Amino acid sequence: MARAFRSLNNFNYRLWAAGCLVSNVGTWMQRTAQDWLVLTQLTHHNASAVGTVMALQFGPQLLLLPWTGWVADHVDQRKLMMVTQAAMGVLALALGLLTIAGIVQLWQVYVFAFLFGCASAFDAPVRQTFVAQLVGDADLPNAVALNSTSFNAARMVGPAVAGLLIAGVGTGWAFLINGLSYVAVLGSLAWLRKSELHAHPRARGNAGGRGMLDGLRYVWKRPDLMAILAMLFLIATFGLNFPIFIGTMAVSVFHTDARGYSLLSSTMAVGSVIGALLAAGRERTHFGALVIGAGVFGVGCLLAAVSPGYPWFAAALALTGVAALTFTNTSNSLIQLSTEPAMRGRVMAVRLGIALGTTPVGAPIVGWVADHAGPRWALGVAAASGFAALAVGLRYLAIARQRGDVQPR
Repeated sequence: MARAFRSLNNFNYRLWAAGCLVSNVGTWMQRTAQDWLVLTQLTHHNASAVGTVMALQFGPQLLLLPWTGWVADHVDQRKLMMVTQAAMGVLALALGLLTIAGIVQLWQVYVFAFLFGCASAFDAPVRQTFVAQLVGDADLPNAVALNSTSFNAARMVGPAVAGLLIAGVGTGWAFLINGLSYVAVLGSLAWLRKSELHAHPRARGNAGGRGMLDGLRYVWKRPDLMAILAMLFLIATFGLNFPIFIGTMAVSVFHTDARGYSLLSSTMAVGSVIGALLAAGRERTHFGALVIGAGVFGVGCLLAAVSPGYPWFAAALALTGVAALTFTNTSNSLIQLSTEPAMRGRVMAVRLGIALGTTPVGAPIVGWVADHAGPRWALGVAAASGFAALAVGLRYLAIARQRGDVQPR
């Protein structure tokens, strides 16, 4: 068990992880409150509106792809994160004030979601690759897994706290608390021991879109990266839309209140934490874990789709959480460890562009299916995405074995 937490022996990582845990709780409070605000207060259980919010919030990951990866490879990552984290904190505070004042409208939520997505688009690839500067490549898979543990531990707490706040004092307070939580990350970044950072060489030349083309060409020449990203595209586009799945099942099928809805999000997070701890305890990461994660994800979504009652649905979500975390963590570690350090920012931006930027395609489609065919059918779409990704992974493994590459990188 000690090996599962070995990155915490590093002062810089320990400080960073503490700040992120506080901020992650606030982030999950905001996500829960935002979905509930749109689904129950600004619309009448309209899943398509939730899908639109998700599309606007995650779309900039793809829209700004030519610049975000280049910036991650060329600028001071710590300073850039201080700017992006501060910007997201200010946006959360502003949305909270509008909501508490009772003047928030749906179009305003759309605008804030898009602006938040723009800041996050520059923040995410830097935050993903900055972990290697904190711990070095040797402990990178462990640090990535612990980051996910923190994120999903916060996912257990954040939605539950948000549900209590919504029921007790109103939705806007969840946004305000999230805005204040960014102070923890800013403090951790300011107090890092710069002399102990594992600096990687910064890339040179090829500004903006031209630099991003180098990243795309790099990925195109790597069959292993292409297979990982193809699998990620399928699951991210049609499978990782759980605000829609959980929200519509909660209000339309099980007829729960805000606390019942937030409990489902927290239950899924329990599975995600288990998956993250399993990943943290592994000595090494391998492609087979990615394939297993995709297959179990499909099974979990299928079980959720046919669940006869609330407890069964919650149990299926926990299983799906384990699988989703295994899949996303493995894709993150495999891509970072097999990519040259000077290219990591751009390649990780491509990964994030697929992982989050495909939401504008998948979320509205899944939301439309939930509105017109029912949320169970929307979960069926998610299950199909997992099985399709499984097929892609098995095909790559078969080709790799034919080439004599028994353990694909």
